[in-house]
Amino acid sequence: MAVLLFLLTGPMLVVAMGTVTLGGHWSTASRQSSNQAPDPATTPEAVVQVYAARAFSWRGAFGIHPWFAVKPAGATSYVVYEKIGWRAMRGLSAVSIAQRTPDSYWFGQKPTILAQLRGEAAEKAIAKLDAAAKAYPYDHTYRIWPGPNSNTFAAFVARAVPELKLDLPPTALGKDYLAPRSLFAAAPSGTGWQFSLFGLFGVLVAVEEGVEVNVLGLTVGIDPLDFAIKLPGLGRLGPGPGPEVDAELIERGRETNSGS
Repeated sequence: MAVLLFLLTGPMLVVAMGTVTLGGHWSTASRQSSNQAPDPATTPEAVVQVYAARAFSWRGAFGIHPWFAVKPAGATSYVVYEKIGWRAMRGLSAVSIAQRTPDSYWFGQKPTILAQLRGEAAEKAIAKLDAAAKAYPYDHTYRIWPGPNSNTFAAFVARAVPELKLDLPPTALGKDYLAPRSLFAAAPSGTGWQFSLFGLFGVLVAVEEGVEVNVLGLTVGIDPLDFAIKLPGLGRLGPGPGPEVDAELIERGRETNSGS
């Protein structure tokens, strides 16, 4: 009972702090651009970015929704890869591959960039990403808990593109739900390994993620290299992929301005 209370404390605090909104309707929630993606009109090089935002309504207290936004070299728009629950409910493939605003708010929640590649590295990664998305084994199945869901999809694709070194946050509920009949897999970042029992219990050890323990789908962990801890609901406390990517974008902007 004490363990369950500890696991639920974070999500309850998230609701109490107003990080997620329990009221409102999805149809009126913002889907505008967050102005984080490079403009295709002025960015000829290839781009791959991984975004994540809190899920809509009460689900956001527990988890996030992630997606991959890609733009091949010379392309004038982005293609977004993601898994969407309502598609499976309608008998469609839950995996969506479509042109849309790459950095849009996820129904009122501003996204964070978790990882990105630019230039030649991005161009090579796009083919791997596309192939992995189309080979995803749960394309007609969606369960919020313990998976397979949108985070299961993100982790599956990330394993096929280790160049991203994607460190999915502890709020990526469902990331530890592995492929069918699998108890062991590479960590999503590709820098370690994990054991998972149907997404309900598991352990992950990797250079990027650190050490994580999954209990009932909720993650507790520590990232010793970044001096960060990971808690259910609250997410990552300390330095993380988001701030690191933001710093990289700022530095790229300085280089561009100094060279113009």
